[in-house]
Amino acid sequence: MKKSFIMPTAEPFFIPGGKTGCLLLHGFTGTPKEMRMLGDALAKDGYTVLAPRLFGHATDPEDMRRARWQDWVACVEDGYHILKGCTERQIVMGLSMGGVLTLIAASRLPFVGAVTFSALSSLPKDPRRALLPLLGPLNLHVSKGKSDWHNADAAKDHVDYPYYPTRPVLELEKLIDQMHVALPQISCPVLLVQSHQDTTIPPTSMDDLYQQIGSAHKNRFWVENSGHVIIREPDREAIFAEVSRFMQQVLA
Repeated sequence: MKKSFIMPTAEPFFIPGGKTGCLLLHGFTGTPKEMRMLGDALAKDGYTVLAPRLFGHATDPEDMRRARWQDWVACVEDGYHILKGCTERQIVMGLSMGGVLTLIAASRLPFVGAVTFSALSSLPKDPRRALLPLLGPLNLHVSKGKSDWHNADAAKDHVDYPYYPTRPVLELEKLIDQMHVALPQISCPVLLVQSHQDTTIPPTSMDDLYQQIGSAHKNRFWVENSGHVIIREPDREAIFAEVSRFMQQVLA
């Protein structure tokens, strides 16, 4: 048997369940695996779960260099239509860049609810950021910097790319711009989740997004003992409980 192009344990996953479908979107340079704990919790509650692999992810970092922000949005639309074919209503959830995609999707597609985890309102402050327009076309890459994991076991088991290719970072910036245009157009209920210990995104991200979201039904949920990949961290059970309450309210 030939070796898979997809990184081991990083495959997309689908868990059949009830009439409500949950679309789970992973982060930038991440994989569907980072959504697995959340997916299992939702499936245990009887929901149908789909976690797609975003374009250019979970294979080789070089594959990301071909990605454009439109490719990632198209992956989300694919996931929505797949879930629509087997469920009656759909909710979208995403981590980090997956949260950015979640908010764009909530403005464009008839999701009944949206949940973000560690969604970024802008790229983090970095002196190298000003050089991106010059570095992007050169197909270089930049290091990820110091990790903010609080769960050592999850950190060891995490699967992602070891660095950021520069060109896709430019595409991420364009995607964030698209999100800001979309935020006032969101009308479905929204739950935003962030940790005070997240050092990957700007600390004001969740509040910035909250202020711009057009929905009259929006809530924020802070946790204290987790890093950026918040749904694999020590606070995950509290987060899953909050997501469960949100789902029950949305579907009531």
